[in-house]
Amino acid sequence: MSAAMDAPVKVGFVGLGNIGKPMAMRLAGADGVELGVYDVAAGPLEELAAAGARPAASVADLAAEVDVLCVMVRDDDQVRDVMGQVLGVAGDRLTVVVHSTVAPGTPRQLEMSASRHGVKVLDAPVSGGGMGAAEGTLAILVGGSEEAFAAARPTLEAMGKVVHCGPIGTGTRFKLARNLMHFVAFTAATEAQRLAEAAGLDLRALGDVVRHTDTITGGPGAIMHRETTAPIAPDDFWFGVFEHVVALGEKDLTFALSLADELGVDTPLARLALDRLAPGLGMPHSALHPTSTPTEEHP
Repeated sequence: MSAAMDAPVKVGFVGLGNIGKPMAMRLAGADGVELGVYDVAAGPLEELAAAGARPAASVADLAAEVDVLCVMVRDDDQVRDVMGQVLGVAGDRLTVVVHSTVAPGTPRQLEMSASRHGVKVLDAPVSGGGMGAAEGTLAILVGGSEEAFAAARPTLEAMGKVVHCGPIGTGTRFKLARNLMHFVAFTAATEAQRLAEAAGLDLRALGDVVRHTDTITGGPGAIMHRETTAPIAPDDFWFGVFEHVVALGEKDLTFALSLADELGVDTPLARLALDRLAPGLGMPHSALHPTSTPTEEHP
């Protein structure tokens, strides 16, 4: 093995917040990584220094010395500010990995600016929160060229499960699709809590049940196995599976809406779900849906 192959990868990390700090900690403890860090707050820098990382005086100082620069700052403006400090000093060896969740068009704009300086860019937002960051189990959703991905992959794999989603921008789109489901589900949970509270139920016990059963059923991810959202043919394997899902879902949603009406609880997401569950799955409504009739035929 050559000396070059033995040399550690020089990695920089900018942004040591609730998720950035534990991500950087994973890198500080990784074999084959020489880590430099930067943040505007002194406390996290001291913690990373104690873990073996080298604090940098500025973003520019850090970018001038590393091969891979991970960025986990608050928003698009801060990402652009970091990139502005990077491009003046970085050589064509550098790959910038943007972990911040930014607007869909931002990664491509960053790549276009960086390419004029020979700098490669990946958008690589993460899913899994602070706990996943600390445990090294984050899902890291990467968009960018094969060349840029190859340069950063060993660094990324030290922090979690890496998925190369496609060209620049696809990591961000992947994250936005995932988080759409996440926060719509949170909103549905608040609706369910209002119904449970009106019914005199223990909300903490309901939360315990939801967490327990989701570990068994897989939660919303349980229906996400097809490669398309197109309507399902009756001879398709998934038709039988989702026919059961629709029948059960429309029955339970109908009963829940009846209870909500009885208790005077507004449940708009449940009403929307009753109408959209079946077509969203590519299926006809069940016989239990309010629009169905005894003679209705479903293709």
